[in-house]
Parts: sequence; C-alpha cells; structure tokens
Amino acid sequence: MAEAKKDRVTISDIAREAGVSVPTVSKVLNGRPEVAAHTRERVEKLINRHNYSRRANHGSGRAGLIDLVFHTLDNEWVLEIVRGVESVTHDAGVGMVVSAVHDGRKTERAWLDNLTSRRSDGIILAVTELGPRHAEQLHGLGVPVIIIDSLGQPDPRVASVGATNWSGARAAVEHLIEQGHERIGFIGGPPQLQCSVARLDGYRSALMAAGIPVADELIADGDFTHDRGQDAAGELLALPEPPSAIFAANDQQALGAYRAVEQGGLRIPDDISVIGFDNLPMAQWISPALTTVNQPVATMAAEAARMVLRHAETGRFETNRVELATDLVLRASTGPGPQS
Repeated sequence: MAEAKKDRVTISDIAREAGVSVPTVSKVLNGRPEVAAHTRERVEKLINRHNYSRRANHGSGRAGLIDLVFHTLDNEWVLEIVRGVESVTHDAGVGMVVSAVHDGRKTERAWLDNLTSRRSDGIILAVTELGPRHAEQLHGLGVPVIIIDSLGQPDPRVASVGATNWSGARAAVEHLIEQGHERIGFIGGPPQLQCSVARLDGYRSALMAAGIPVADELIADGDFTHDRGQDAAGELLALPEPPSAIFAANDQQALGAYRAVEQGGLRIPDDISVIGFDNLPMAQWISPALTTVNQPVATMAAEAARMVLRHAETGRFETNRVELATDLVLRASTGPGPQS
C-alpha cells in the first residue's frame, strides 16, 4: 500500500513538501539553471525520495504538464488560446499537451485514459462540454480543471474563465443604433453555450432600451462557423424587409456574412453594416476591416493557465469564476443607417 501511495505523488506534492512553486520544481526537473543551489538541493532530495524523476520523464521527457483540450483544432480561436496558455507555461517551465475531443464515447474514454497516465498538473477545457460523469472522473484525478467559455452551467467543482459577453454584445448593438440602424439582424451561436445566450440577451437588451421591438425574424440560429454565417446572412437578406445591419455572434460568422452580402450584390458598409465578436487577428485584414467586439481570448487563456499553477501551489482556486472585460473596436464595416 505504501508503494501505491508513493506512485500517486505529483509535481504539486513535491512543490508543497519543498515549500516552493510548481514552476520551480519543473525547472529543477528540466535542468534549468535559474534555481538557487540550496533550493535545487532540497527539491532534488524530494524527487529522489519519491522516485519522481524517473517516472515523470519516462517516454515523454516532460515534467510538469498542463493539458489543453478542444473539441476541434481547425479555427483561429484555438490558436489564440494556445498562444495565451503557452505565454504562461513557457515562463514557468511547464509543458503543455494540446488535444481534441471529438464526438464519440470511444474517443472521450481514450482521452481520459491518456490524461490519467500523464498525471497532468491541471486541465484547461476550451469550449468543451463537461458532463457530470466526466466531471466526476476528472475530479477524482485530484487535479484542477478550468473551462474557458463553458457549455451550459459548469460543474460547481470546475472553475471557469470567460468574458463580459452580455455587455460586449449590448455595446455592439448600441453602436449600430447610434448610427441610425433599427432593423438589426442577429446571427447567434450554439444555444448550449453560455456566451451565445449572453450575446443574444445583450442584443435584445440594447434594442429594448432604445424602444425598438425585438423582431423574431431578424434572429437567426448559428453555430459559430463561416458557412452558417453565410447561410444565415443570406436568409436575413432575403426577408421582405431585410435588416440594414447584421451583428454576428462571432467573427467567423461575420466573415460568412461578408460572402452573403457580396453574393447579393450589396456593399459593406454602404448598403449594410456588419459587426462581429472576438476580434481575431483576421478581422483587421479583411476588406473592409471588421468592426468587432474585442474578446481578450489569449488573455483569458493565460489567466486560466495562471489559475492552474496557483492551484498547484495552494491546493485551491481563489475564485471559481473570472470574467475579463470586452470592448468595441470600430473599423470600416459599419456606417450610417436609414434613420441617420
């Protein structure tokens, strides 16, 4: 039984026993020089006592890991999150494993098995659904779990990082109203996403505050993809009384709306204004440059990584929910509306 207990020792356990941070232990394991000699000696004694070095470096050659998990790896939002997490893990001397969980129980079970074998120091789930069964399994691993923009209400044992989606969406629609637009189309996101619900609520709130009726025909379902953005915008533009502006709940769908506007023989912003949400790098390079709500995606990811490392040191989260501010970035895709 003593051996079984020893086999569960993690880098966090060694850090707590040594009275140092997880990044310090990771630096010792990786042979990095920026650790005081007396600290290095204390950490190395504990590493040897627990036989941690041999186990942690077997196969992967890594010590101290954060698991970063997505549903898919094929969009620019993913790259922003990876950059944010990497900015923290690099400085801390901690490794990062990026993986994707697709639909299907077999894939999810395989991922959970791999996670168990890696003994990660923390797990960051990006736009990933965490059901009660998986929450229980992950909680049983004894490692911190953080969700970025969670699907639905996250498990109370799981921390989350998000942005002020409601106020960001409201600011976008208020800008369009100030420009003289009243018929404003909305292309939403997956309804199970908290951020999608908040952005739709922000859209509704801005219209109601301005005394503009919320027209159901101007609200189109979306899924955060370019293709759906194009189709939804086409549906809105085909209405007997089409909108003079479209607010897409993410930049990918806004780009799809660009294509629909072009195919309809219209011009942005002369004939119709378009606003997105995210402020991905591509937003400033398309023509016309996209007005969008800046969601600090990389900063959100970096904060999630810092929360993992702080939890590894203290054994707890200071807070279970962090929200970062959004702001409206005005570019060339919005212009005066019919009421200006």
